Amino acid sequence: MSCQEMDFQMLLLKVGKALNTEEVKALAFLCTDLLGRNPANVDSAADLFSRLTNRAHLSPEEPHLLTELLHTIHHPRLARDLGLGEQPCTVRIPPYRKLLYSLSEDITADELRDIKFLLNKELPRRKLEDNVTTLEVFLEMEHTDMISSTHLNTLETIFESVCPMLNNTIAQFKAQHEHSTGIIAQETCQPNPTISLSHQGSQTLLETGLNEMIEESHSSATTSMNSVLDCSGSGGHESEALASDVCSLNINSNSSASLQVRSDLNTSVPSQENMTSSEQQIPQVTTNDEDLGTYPMTAAKRGVCLIVNNKDFTKSRVHLKNRTGTDSDERYLRIVFEWLSFDVEVHKDCNKEKMLDVVRKLSERDHSQADCVVCCVLSHGLEGSVFGVDGDVVNLRDLMEPFNGCNCPSLTEKPKLFFIQACQGTSEQRAIYLEADSSGPNPVCSDALKIKESIPADADFLLGMATVPEFVSYRDKISGTWYIQSFCQNLIQMVPRKLDLISILTKVNADVSRKTAGKGKQMPQPAFSLRKRVVFPVPKIPPPIIS
Repeated sequence: MSCQEMDFQMLLLKVGKALNTEEVKALAFLCTDLLGRNPANVDSAADLFSRLTNRAHLSPEEPHLLTELLHTIHHPRLARDLGLGEQPCTVRIPPYRKLLYSLSEDITADELRDIKFLLNKELPRRKLEDNVTTLEVFLEMEHTDMISSTHLNTLETIFESVCPMLNNTIAQFKAQHEHSTGIIAQETCQPNPTISLSHQGSQTLLETGLNEMIEESHSSATTSMNSVLDCSGSGGHESEALASDVCSLNINSNSSASLQVRSDLNTSVPSQENMTSSEQQIPQVTTNDEDLGTYPMTAAKRGVCLIVNNKDFTKSRVHLKNRTGTDSDERYLRIVFEWLSFDVEVHKDCNKEKMLDVVRKLSERDHSQADCVVCCVLSHGLEGSVFGVDGDVVNLRDLMEPFNGCNCPSLTEKPKLFFIQACQGTSEQRAIYLEADSSGPNPVCSDALKIKESIPADADFLLGMATVPEFVSYRDKISGTWYIQSFCQNLIQMVPRKLDLISILTKVNADVSRKTAGKGKQMPQPAFSLRKRVVFPVPKIPPPIIS
């Protein structure tokens, strides 16, 4: 641990000691959307800060969330005394979450008892006991789908009888969001055929940057899958320079079947502190839905989500370690894709023959009543391929080609989505409890051509890779891989906002690229020949809480 990291840990320790139990619970509630878990499971400030650090929401270089949290719970003096400064311009806590916290601060003990009385037919009795706080009541109302960022009518009705003045706060929140555009329109589930970006007071710099990346992802130059891709990135052991060295591949071609391979770390979003008021005026960006359509998602079930989870490599003919922690990835994927209305099928510890057989049998089914197909492979990997548990190599192309138009006509013009959690190179292990999904200490091998070669020469494919060529992907032995964790969390957070899949994967790129394992870093890479946007319908049931 560096001196800077040690100093930051000491800072977090000081903050934790300065907060009481109720304040820690308030911080956990405010971070619900960032953690994707029930805040009641957070038992201390140290636990909360550890989880935020592990998810790359807090770091010595990015302490802004901590500053924002302290200001939100009315501790600006503590923030100043610890050298954290004033309220940051970059906002990470959703306005809706701040609204609920603000409301809870203005509800007296007597009013809380009245609220619980009005809810005694709606919520379980143990959720309304005397020791249950206002924030815990709000959280339970969210879990039962009584309230959400776009549905506050129930809360307004209750407040009308108990504390009508609080409805003014809700009215201000609604008015602010009704006049917002861009990402806010998507958060409130309003139709948004024209994406308009403006720097509203409640819109974060992060959201603005994300919108720019979203627009870029649909307008950047495309590359033919028959073209040769080249990349002049740095070697595997120089992964600290990844953020500046990963190249973006944009090669024009006349081919109708096109592939996009992109890395959004090169997208530069200027710091708001260094922007003048005129520079903060972001021009309107629009997309024409007639030019960029959306794949139909109207079936009762989205389709099949196949998960191949290779964990036990004890019988491998080459030296490959067991993939401890991969069961967490499997569980996350199963929970999230079931929430998205997929029929999830899991196959564990498949050798090469079984992997190819499972994929072939799936491609031979009738998918006419499905919207798409998803295949997730969790394994060791090498040069555009993955390993079976027997140590034999399976080319990604061989996993995907059975689903092309000739072999699987019932999926013609439907998205075929593949997500591969496996290394594409090797790098030195540096962090405790972290290991690379690679074959071991072999020389670093470049597979910059392999991404292109892995995609069949057909439209409507997407290949989401956990890492760019020459680099490892990291897996926590307890909670699973960085890539799958981030992918599942962002699906949970962004599908309800009606964001498309490429935008979600762009956010995954940003999240994973901020993580570090000692000196090791990781950068995912999506490649696709999609012709339209993939937008999953918002599920009717509340988002799952995974931990």
